[in-house]
Amino acid sequence: MAAVKKNLVIILLSFAISRLILTEELTVDPTLTEILHVGLEGEVKLEASELEAVSLDFGRLSSKGEALAVVRPASADDVVRVVKAAYNRPPFAVSARGHGHSINGQADTRMKGVVIEMGRGSRVNFLPRVYENEMYVDVWGGELWIHVLKATLEYGLAPMSWTDYLYLSVGGTLSNAGISGQTFNHGPQISNVFELDVVTGKGEVLTCSEHHNSDLFHAVLGGLAQFGIITRARIALQPAPQRVRWIRILYSDFSTFSKDQEFLISLHGKPARQRFDYVEGFVIVDDGLVNNWRSSFFSSSNPVKISSINAEGGVLYCLEITKNYHQGNDDSADEEIQALLKKLNFIETSLFTTDVGYVDFLDRVHKAEVKLRYKGLWDVAHPWLNLFVPKSRIEDFDKGVFKGILGNKTSGPILIYPMNKNKWDHRSSAVTPDEEVFYLVAFLRSAVDAETLEYLSNQNRQILRFCHDSKIKVKQYLPHYTTLEEWKDHFGDKWTQFNAMKMQFDPQRILATGQRIFDFEPSTVISKDDM
Repeated sequence: MAAVKKNLVIILLSFAISRLILTEELTVDPTLTEILHVGLEGEVKLEASELEAVSLDFGRLSSKGEALAVVRPASADDVVRVVKAAYNRPPFAVSARGHGHSINGQADTRMKGVVIEMGRGSRVNFLPRVYENEMYVDVWGGELWIHVLKATLEYGLAPMSWTDYLYLSVGGTLSNAGISGQTFNHGPQISNVFELDVVTGKGEVLTCSEHHNSDLFHAVLGGLAQFGIITRARIALQPAPQRVRWIRILYSDFSTFSKDQEFLISLHGKPARQRFDYVEGFVIVDDGLVNNWRSSFFSSSNPVKISSINAEGGVLYCLEITKNYHQGNDDSADEEIQALLKKLNFIETSLFTTDVGYVDFLDRVHKAEVKLRYKGLWDVAHPWLNLFVPKSRIEDFDKGVFKGILGNKTSGPILIYPMNKNKWDHRSSAVTPDEEVFYLVAFLRSAVDAETLEYLSNQNRQILRFCHDSKIKVKQYLPHYTTLEEWKDHFGDKWTQFNAMKMQFDPQRILATGQRIFDFEPSTVISKDDM
């Protein structure tokens, strides 16, 4: 009966479009007709409001998407049907959208096509399936990490590696890398995946892993959604702690700060009692953010001023670290923390500690989101810039950017923390600097008006220009470029393989056109010169 009703809806929609053509002399793209006749179990949305909604993302920096329809799938089969329809000539673009948390319209369609809402709005009934003995969980590609966490915790388990914000889709973070303060120890999220189901640009469903269809497996991980749409991911699990001792300490000298961070991530091979479980940091360039930092962690009484700490160059650096433990093991956790802190050279009077539940710590950014939404400060432009900076040039970056370009106006947090390259699988599509240790520097700013947006965007351009002129070989994380030459430079030695995988798994170049990597007509053949 459901199938009959669905077919009836399709017929009625097709009839309505035909009437529009006859009565209003409108030109309707054949893409719509193609979509309406593929027999979807889910929903097809054609309303202007729906199309406008998928043209905006978290960055709010681009609204140039050309979506003709929004599909809310009821299953992986729906994804297959849409991609197969798109692959048939004349081809049209297909973009998978998770939580819409991209910055520069990466989930848009840059040529007329369809957006598949894999997360919010999808009709998929695929709850996380935890395999307790095997220590992994199978999840829908559009599932949010917060839901994965809650499902696995029912078995006392949790994924190993996280992002700082849990309201992101699994497919979205795996298409980039998925990083946070656990990356130094467990690697990025793409290093903690056992298996994927992927709908390629040909509309084929392929299960891939380290040992089966491995070329697709490694290409998709960090592949910016260029080779297929992840419909299922098998994520590695570990026993979950119950509590987190959360510590923040300050530094006035960057060299000391970076050496301590690098020392802490060098302990990644040690037993858990001899290392911290999370290592991040951030930069503070004005008094206001010092107090925001403290009030978000403790009471805002007894405010701190940069001037009172004699910060070098007017900049402070905060090291953020955690120790996981189980209820009842407080004393041993304290002993382990004290032993590690004795090896660090922070400002002793700046030590602040709190104790929270494991979920409370992992979901900390969402609490800030709730506050910002209440103040109307969440749905604003976010001109973010995320860079991987090689360790050998991080002090030059500090002098030129933190103590130079930024001035004292940041408009949001600036994260900085190091990672170990040997925790990244070089076979993935993700790109990092060619040094064993490199830093993430993330400028996570917000612009409440056009003037601030222009100021911060110009500042981002200055930072990139400084790196170029100073020959600091940074790599963008969540990259955004507008020309093929820039993308070739970004991928470097990986470009040949990346392009070959595109030709093999998405020869019509219909997937993820919002990334603007292969931003030309789908009928154009990629020349050997581009390989």
